[in-house]
Amino acid sequence: MSKNVYFISILIVLLNSCGIKKSINDRPDLSSYNSNIPEKITVNDSTFYAGNNFLVKNKQGLWELYVEGDPLERGLITGSLTKDLMYKQENVFFEKINEMVPSEGQQKFLRKFLSWYNRKMYKHIPEEFKAEIYGVSRYASDDFNSIALPYLRSLYLHGAHDIGHALQDLALVGCTSFAAWDEKTEDGKLLIGRNFDFYAGDDFAEEKIIAFVNPDQGNSFMSVTWGGFIGVVSGMNNKGLTVTINAGKSKIPLVAKTPISILTREILQYASNIDEAIAIAKNREVFVSESIMVGSATDKKAILIEVSPNDLGVYEVENSNELICSNHFQSEVYKKDRRNNKTIDKSHSQYRFERMQELLNEEEKINPTEAVEILRNKRGLDDKNIGLGNEKALNQLLAHHGIVFQPEDLKVWVSSNPYQLGEFVAYDLNEIFNAKKEKPSQVSISNSALNIAEDGFLNTEIFSNYETYRILERKVEAALENEIDVSAQDLNQLTLLNPEYWKAHKLTADYYYQNKEFSKALGYYKKAMTKEVTTQPDVEYIEKRIKKSQRKSNR
Repeated sequence: MSKNVYFISILIVLLNSCGIKKSINDRPDLSSYNSNIPEKITVNDSTFYAGNNFLVKNKQGLWELYVEGDPLERGLITGSLTKDLMYKQENVFFEKINEMVPSEGQQKFLRKFLSWYNRKMYKHIPEEFKAEIYGVSRYASDDFNSIALPYLRSLYLHGAHDIGHALQDLALVGCTSFAAWDEKTEDGKLLIGRNFDFYAGDDFAEEKIIAFVNPDQGNSFMSVTWGGFIGVVSGMNNKGLTVTINAGKSKIPLVAKTPISILTREILQYASNIDEAIAIAKNREVFVSESIMVGSATDKKAILIEVSPNDLGVYEVENSNELICSNHFQSEVYKKDRRNNKTIDKSHSQYRFERMQELLNEEEKINPTEAVEILRNKRGLDDKNIGLGNEKALNQLLAHHGIVFQPEDLKVWVSSNPYQLGEFVAYDLNEIFNAKKEKPSQVSISNSALNIAEDGFLNTEIFSNYETYRILERKVEAALENEIDVSAQDLNQLTLLNPEYWKAHKLTADYYYQNKEFSKALGYYKKAMTKEVTTQPDVEYIEKRIKKSQRKSNR
């Protein structure tokens, strides 16, 4: 028996094991919750409400969602109000899956694999959140039942962020965040900024939801989310506790446990200070590595909780009033961790960390507007032009959102499209959660007087050229993958539109190499090496191609 046949035989046994049946049939206990929710009223295509709950689209294009009640109520109301947004997000996500796995046979295998891989997830998600996810899933479409039925599908999607990080190896999602306090901020209060550079296509980031959740137990909180997702990637509660997440380097996990976004949701809803946040994190088993930045109005500082399947470390700066986080761990627990050290040596994490240090050092004292400017910065170390879209930049021009928190004042600013370049919309949690809910809002609940203006870069020819470049980049990548022709004009435009970006030259070189025009390929590979190449593996790839191109062109 060959190794492949042996492996497949074992896998089939695993996929049909009894553990899957338990997970597929598991449902949360809903007996103590209220399933009678108010009717959804549609005012227009951007204003909906149900009892005290509402969904409103503001002029910047952000959806503002307010929900309250017990777990099932919150889920049902969220599902009812955001049904169309949830459908759009699922459609975008599963279209991406279909592109990656076009074969019907492979899709069937994928469905079985998902059932097996997620077979223990239900044991690691608190019953309260399973009930809320169940409520949301009642409004999920049947169009995607071939993947899984609505409840299981909704559950699985809360682990998609984690699985994506684990399987991307060194191509980490390049999130960067910082915190400053005491003498480092203009008013001496804690200030936190972060870019969430999770990219699942432009369409995925189109309909962002700013959720304001007022649960019957625990803290009220806000988070930046999307249709169907109750987890937290960036958020703040009414006690001035904030959470943001940055991916770390993980080995490929063998089984799903607690999704990071569910852990951070639990922290936000049930922790009021740093010690309580750490206690919650210690109580959960995760299946990937992640840095959780926790800011606290009570403690007037921020720390990092660094979690992985095997360890948990807490990193706190000493004799400093600023904290920086990219995609590697900093606590003592991970000092000798092989994967973490490899990330520092070979990825772009350390580079972005040092760039954030540079920008913070340039400012004697920081305020929210300056925090936004830092998040929008597109240049490299020493202010070098490294091309637009370079993953070594803090602003990689692909962020799902940028966000700034002032925990002690319960204020938050959230970016609007595109990326973090649009207007940062301000919200005051004091006003939102303390307001008497006699009737639902039919207008934006933002504090427009505090908004931070859009980036002037949006109105430049350089930005327009970059948007054209992105379309062309995808066209050339598809041509390389499918071995189809690209015009000389398109190849020429690729490097003209974004001349300082190494990838533009590398893609052009790859095309010529694939078409056996090795002399042309050699020139573009050498040009790429004069730019700021993103990671060590990318450098090694180009160096190998240079040697091969030289050898083949001399034949």
